[in-house]
Amino acid sequence: MNKIRIGQGFDVHRLVSGRPLLIGGVKIEFNLGLDGHSDADVLLHAIMDALLGAAGLPDIGQQFPPTDQKYKDADSAELLKGVHAMVRAAGWDRIENIDATIMAERPRMNPHVEAMKKRVAELLAIETDRINIKATTCEQLGFVGREEGIAAMAVCLIGSSG
Repeated sequence: MNKIRIGQGFDVHRLVSGRPLLIGGVKIEFNLGLDGHSDADVLLHAIMDALLGAAGLPDIGQQFPPTDQKYKDADSAELLKGVHAMVRAAGWDRIENIDATIMAERPRMNPHVEAMKKRVAELLAIETDRINIKATTCEQLGFVGREEGIAAMAVCLIGSSG
């Protein structure tokens, strides 16, 4: 009997000077970066929480606590690989698809979406056609609209034949 589960994730980080901007495992040239204990990659964090949620596992804050210096400036791409291993160890052998949205006023995300899809697919060892990444602004409303931060949300469908 095939089993499937859906998961959703959300993440947000403040924009600050003096940090690189990494989103979806892709470095984006910009005068600000995202503040966080790790590299603060909001897209990969949202995807990780979606995968963990679908597998019924604790969220990334529990898996990689910000109080643990081991994760200070951690590469979220490596953390995503670790999450993928956790999901597989929990008995979920397939990522059917991921659908994600990045919310940012600036910089424009659309020019980087294909590179992000390729990077996420590479990290999860799945085909790029199983990943959809969209970008939107918040029409100058809220913290994203005021360019104080960037947010991302993701949903995923995982499966198991066991």
